[in-house]
Amino acid sequence: MFEQIFTLKAPAPIGPYSQAISVGGFVFLSGQIPLSPETGEVVGTTASEQVEQVLANLQETLAAASSSPALVVKTTIFLTDLADFAVVNEAYGKIFGVSGPAPARSTIQVAALPKGVKVEIEAVALVKRP
Repeated sequence: MFEQIFTLKAPAPIGPYSQAISVGGFVFLSGQIPLSPETGEVVGTTASEQVEQVLANLQETLAAASSSPALVVKTTIFLTDLADFAVVNEAYGKIFGVSGPAPARSTIQVAALPKGVKVEIEAVALVKRP
């Protein structure tokens, strides 16, 4: 059975998809871009500024799904410029490299991302057991 996850603390979807779907003890988070949950507008102009908002959005979606960064098992990072890898990696490490082993990860350079942003991150995590 699928459970759609939605929180007002993360941006509303800008297309026909869910913020996340929980099924079988896992939660699958859609890619997050640096949108403000309040306005739907892009936050920041640099990869450093944008990744902070992306990670905040991911954390809020994880919380809404009864999960946390410590339970993330896989992420995929999409960058429009791999030259931004170091600054994104530094911010990412503060969230995902702190408690326990870091998740498996792929980082991919893409030609473009929605709304012209520089970074998008998607994740798969375990759901906390009651």
